[in-house]
Amino acid sequence: MAFMKKRKAGVEEAPEVKPVHERGEFDVVSQEEVDEIMKNYDPESNVRVWKGWQEYVVKGILAVFSIYTIYVTLFATMQDLVRMPTFVGLGVLMGYLVYPAKKGRQKINHIPWFDWIIMILGTFAYFYIAFTIKSLLVKGINLEWYEYVIGAIGVLSLAELCRRSVGIPILCVAGFFVGYAIYFFSQKQGFVGALKTMIFRLFYTSTGIFTTPIDVCSKYIAVFIIFGAFLERTGISDFFIQMANSLAGSASGGPAKVAVISSALCGMVSGSSVGNTVTTGSVTIPMMKKTGYRPEFAGAVEAAASTGGQIMPPVMGAAAFLMIDYVGVPYSSIIVRAILPAVLYFLGIFIAVHLEAKRTGLLGIPKDQLPVFKQLIKKVYLLLPLVVLVVMVSTNLRTMAFSAAMAILFAVVVANMESNRIVGIIGCVALLAYIFLPSFASLPAIVLTVLVVIGLLATAGGTLFKGAKMNPGVFIEAMANGGKSCISIIAACGIAGCVAGCIAMTGLASQIISFIIRIAGSHLIVALFFTMLCCIVLGMGVPTTANYCIMASTCAPILIKMGVPTIAAHFFVFYFGIVADITPPVALAAYAGSAIAKSDPMKTGVNATRLAIAAFIVPYVFAMDPTMMFVGVEHWYQVALICLTSVIGIYGVASGLAGFTYTDMPWYMRIAAIAGGLLLLAPSTWTDIAGLAIVAAVIAFQYLMSRKKKAAAA
Repeated sequence: MAFMKKRKAGVEEAPEVKPVHERGEFDVVSQEEVDEIMKNYDPESNVRVWKGWQEYVVKGILAVFSIYTIYVTLFATMQDLVRMPTFVGLGVLMGYLVYPAKKGRQKINHIPWFDWIIMILGTFAYFYIAFTIKSLLVKGINLEWYEYVIGAIGVLSLAELCRRSVGIPILCVAGFFVGYAIYFFSQKQGFVGALKTMIFRLFYTSTGIFTTPIDVCSKYIAVFIIFGAFLERTGISDFFIQMANSLAGSASGGPAKVAVISSALCGMVSGSSVGNTVTTGSVTIPMMKKTGYRPEFAGAVEAAASTGGQIMPPVMGAAAFLMIDYVGVPYSSIIVRAILPAVLYFLGIFIAVHLEAKRTGLLGIPKDQLPVFKQLIKKVYLLLPLVVLVVMVSTNLRTMAFSAAMAILFAVVVANMESNRIVGIIGCVALLAYIFLPSFASLPAIVLTVLVVIGLLATAGGTLFKGAKMNPGVFIEAMANGGKSCISIIAACGIAGCVAGCIAMTGLASQIISFIIRIAGSHLIVALFFTMLCCIVLGMGVPTTANYCIMASTCAPILIKMGVPTIAAHFFVFYFGIVADITPPVALAAYAGSAIAKSDPMKTGVNATRLAIAAFIVPYVFAMDPTMMFVGVEHWYQVALICLTSVIGIYGVASGLAGFTYTDMPWYMRIAAIAGGLLLLAPSTWTDIAGLAIVAAVIAFQYLMSRKKKAAAA
């Protein structure tokens, strides 16, 4: 979900400078550098340059797509094999208007002739299915020769769009599985027969491109992406960053703690670890370096925190909505089970940066340079679209598509609350009444008319009310940005569907499961380890949504077969697919952070992996005993005990890796702290007692050692 943060000010050494929340001249990382880094590490940022009337035409097409998507998810009743090909076809049309064939400088208002051909033929291929679906269903696999050609064009045009907007890694994964499927069918049908079978299954059936990923994307995810584009315009990202500065900026090593908090909040609705790292890191990394953090550590903190945003409920980078279909449990159940593992992840990073700051004697930002909490709390209304969205979806009050559409209206109204409070309040009250009062909602025509009038008043704020954030131009811009952000997700989900289809049609999943079970035997920990390796390898360079789709198809069944509860298995593979973004050698988020920090990429990746150690430990814990995810919990004190022991355990592991609590730890004490922390994370009463004793002993010895050092120094 595209949810980009505006660059905020940093901290200057001179005491007379403006406070952090009022300055805009923190230019340690220029916007040109940010754009260049994004182009290098995030293919989605490498776009064509449009100026003049051509720019308005392209933005108009993108905005119309967003409106079409909202309309289809709310009102259309067309069958799936009409809705999905139309959706993907529009994605192909937009994709070749937006993304060039290669990186580098782009000519203004230029598309080469071959891109026009690919765009037209690719779009035609998908619309061909939508308009001839009845005859295609009758023909089955007995297609005309030109229909196989059309199918091949459709698959290849989507693959090329995926290369441009997402990157090569996902195509390598898909290429392997498609190649295996062709080999599998060629054993009985020959190469030509296998090729025809693959084209038919990937393009003309619901076992290829048009599987669960595209289905969910067209019904839910696209609308949530558009919502993210509108949410950006409300200024909520600035609110998150300022709130983080207010809460933690003055603490020891404050900028790093600000990075952890703000990235957790902003990143939870972002579908890109790299994008979140660069946009937030362009502010936080220079601030951390200025405070005294090593460049490798500063880049690693931002990369680890931004990557963790993908596992942060309630949105989880849109993966939560895919889990509803894959796991078959309500949305509320998914986000509740995601809370404790996510908290432990960020707690581990937070403790690590705190101990690093204490060890090196780093100070925070002076309080007179920080935003005032009492002033920020006045803007808490910016959270209203998110709160309403979560309440509606988690309570099953309305459909997810309707909930996202209403959240967009809330974002439009809330954006102008600051410029015209009366219009904003009236709009919010009307929307809340429409959602939560059945008697009010029973008059849809009247209510929708009122909402349209309120929306027009709100969006007209730029001309009627001075200082409005959501004027008509901004409204169209948000729609266009939402449409643009959908392109890479459409391409990634389509290719992920091909991967899932190849695995299903060849029975490869059962072979992988049998192979790992044969190696692991009855030892679940061995199966977990090999599954972890598969997830990290398959997840390298793959966006969140496509990442989870691939993991759910290839790796989750392995653990389910070994007896791991379904939801725990899906969370396990999702976590390790995500941490591929910070795990060397292909640690794109860490490398993006190192580019901003001007540090060694590999050292930054290693530091990020160490900081995100909770993401490598916690999944093993809830896979072996899902009580951490509140599965099988009968009494409230069990939850309290799990939370307490987990927090202390993470502290033990983090302090052991940092080698510091009150003073530097000798090597044997570091091992003891890590061992004690791991024992506390293991779900057993005896391990909890032993782990607590070890961690407590380490802390006590550390305290006594620090007192002796202070006494000797005095």
